[in-house]
Amino acid sequence: MPAETRLFMCRSDNFGVLLHDPATGATAAIDAPEAAPIEKALAETGWKLTDILVTHHHADHTDGIEELKAKYKCRVVAPAGEAAKIPAVDETVREGDTVKVGSLSANVLETPGHTLGHIAYWFHGDNLVFVGDTLFSIGCGRVIEGTPAQMWDSLKKLRDLPDSTAIYCGHEYTLSNIQFARTIEPNNRDLAAREAQAKQQVDAGKPTIPTTIGDEKRENCFLRADIAEVASGIGMAGKAPVDVFTEIRARKNKF
Repeated sequence: MPAETRLFMCRSDNFGVLLHDPATGATAAIDAPEAAPIEKALAETGWKLTDILVTHHHADHTDGIEELKAKYKCRVVAPAGEAAKIPAVDETVREGDTVKVGSLSANVLETPGHTLGHIAYWFHGDNLVFVGDTLFSIGCGRVIEGTPAQMWDSLKKLRDLPDSTAIYCGHEYTLSNIQFARTIEPNNRDLAAREAQAKQQVDAGKPTIPTTIGDEKRENCFLRADIAEVASGIGMAGKAPVDVFTEIRARKNKF
């Protein structure tokens, strides 16, 4: 049976998401920005929380863990490189490990850059990837603990997933990300169409995710730093892709 998801907002702009295995009843929260919206989503679906899969240690992704674990006795899975900074961890994982949620299976991908131990969970059998704050809809995370080269390598790793893979990221930043991306690729027709779609979604009170790997490859300038037209468009023709990415990320920091 295919996985089911429930998407909702937490805090001011965090996405919360539940992943449910109808075959076994297992349900995972991807990160735990705060407990109350997760409990509300559980009540609305009738699902029981069995797992919390943590992508990285930042408080806006972990603040709800202790309260939820105390109530549901759920398993907390976290990146091995950041487990000491995350509360109530039961199991640590790293690149190449497999995580099960009931009968659903995820490959762990290490995606450092935003934080040094950041990971993503790729449920390949269900065509889903939970990327935390590494990749956003038309954006990428700020490079806080790692280096631009690490972030670029992490983005390329995610970009290599199948085009149809649905992306669930940590924050609702799409419209502001598009405004910036248009300064990098003002003539990108796919990006212009995405902007119109995103405005309709936001106006209707709907989330702008999930997006897909294929869509992001066409529209997200951070994944397109190795395309000649993108480099030349910002005056960096012939430069190494990592240098182009670094420049784009630096511009976004000031945008």
